[in-house]
Amino acid sequence: MIDLGWLRISWREIVDIALVAFIFYRLILLIRGTRALSVLWGLLLVAVVYYLSEVFGLLTLNWLLANFLGSIFLVVIILFQGDIRNALSQVGAGRLWRKRPSVADEVFDQLVTAMLDMARRHIGALVVIEKNVPLGDLTERGVTLDARLSRDLLLTIFQTDTPLHDGAVLLRAGRVLAAGCILPLASGVRQKSTFGTRHRAAIGITEETDAVAVVVSEERGEVSIAIGGRLTAALDEVRLRRVLKRAWEK
Repeated sequence: MIDLGWLRISWREIVDIALVAFIFYRLILLIRGTRALSVLWGLLLVAVVYYLSEVFGLLTLNWLLANFLGSIFLVVIILFQGDIRNALSQVGAGRLWRKRPSVADEVFDQLVTAMLDMARRHIGALVVIEKNVPLGDLTERGVTLDARLSRDLLLTIFQTDTPLHDGAVLLRAGRVLAAGCILPLASGVRQKSTFGTRHRAAIGITEETDAVAVVVSEERGEVSIAIGGRLTAALDEVRLRRVLKRAWEK
């Protein structure tokens, strides 16, 4: 028991406050830079309008918002179902307490060199880098390799006359886990003709997991990277290397 005269607090209360603060801190890190943050600001604005409607006696508006906020738990589940699933999978994968294994710079060098080489040759490619959320279930629809990553291996896999070039390559801890894997497609970009199947697959897998996806456009000869459901296109060697390392360390 800590007694400061005006404040008395036990060690249990200290532990309780510390755990709640830690959980909120990790939640903020999980939703930072995602669409969930915009939705949270929207819900906060609704709460402010509800309070003001009560203060100024706007009965109809207050009644509508009261009914809406009365079902806030269900609303949150519906709005954040994808983010909740992603957060729970990251927690289950140990992101909150387990340190991700380091990857040698040679791995990034081989990957960057291969992707840029394929871009110059206009060879389409899709490489997904596993982080905290395991992607082993995706290998069931591909071919397990478990091979050391190299430029030559990626170039061979994505040659148009090979049976594995249409699928995605999965990387785990710097090794090629599998090739020819089929990924979930992002449904929100179907109307955008600039996005092909590979780009939609890259966005889709990064929306559902914390993976990083690198795409080479066969038509435009550009390298793009998808993180958190967002696609950054037309990357040169310096930017691609920097974004990959930053995404891995995040």
